[in-house]
Amino acid sequence: MPNAEKTGAVAELSEHFATSSAAVITEYRGLTVKQVTDLRKALGRDTTYSVVKNTLTKLAAADAGVTIDDALLTGPTAIAFVKGDPVEAAKGLRDFAKTNPLLVIKGGVLDGKTLSAAEVNKIADLESREVLLSKMAGVLKALPTRAAGLFQAPLSQMARLAKALEEKKPAEAAAPEAPAEETPVAEAPVAEVEEAVEAPAPVAEDSTEASAEPAE
Repeated sequence: MPNAEKTGAVAELSEHFATSSAAVITEYRGLTVKQVTDLRKALGRDTTYSVVKNTLTKLAAADAGVTIDDALLTGPTAIAFVKGDPVEAAKGLRDFAKTNPLLVIKGGVLDGKTLSAAEVNKIADLESREVLLSKMAGVLKALPTRAAGLFQAPLSQMARLAKALEEKKPAEAAAPEAPAEETPVAEAPVAEVEEAVEAPAPVAEDSTEASAEPAE
């Protein structure tokens, strides 16, 4: 591949990493063109499933400031760049792999943190972003001015907030009932809400898929 073409491919992959909230690395050895096409359709337009070259992917990840274990970039590699809900993308990949075992989930990256294959599967077992938001309805009512920012928060921060809310329930049930005028409104999760609102949300951009080429 000419240097100019390599530079362009690295730049495109680097943009994918920079604009995605998550990236799931897979091995697709043995899958037919039709199976790969079916997988792309199943993942939806918010996830770009791209066949990549390992050497160029390493350069692109480094350029985007993303750390990927070299062991994940061996053999025929394809990456699902997720610009929508990481939970839905993880579910789609896991479910496809169940019926198409030649697809192997090797690991990934979520909000800049490296994930193992087992952790990707755990994400697939989580509730979707919409369900998490519905569970936060009480907090949003208590803090209406922060609701808009929370809707843009990264999934990992929303999951922490949901966990804080769940942990708060048994504590409230065990605590003695305080006079109405002294009862704080949604005091426990406020810090978590502030963290979620203040963190910048990943910006979704349309991008074209990387060229389908064999791994080096």
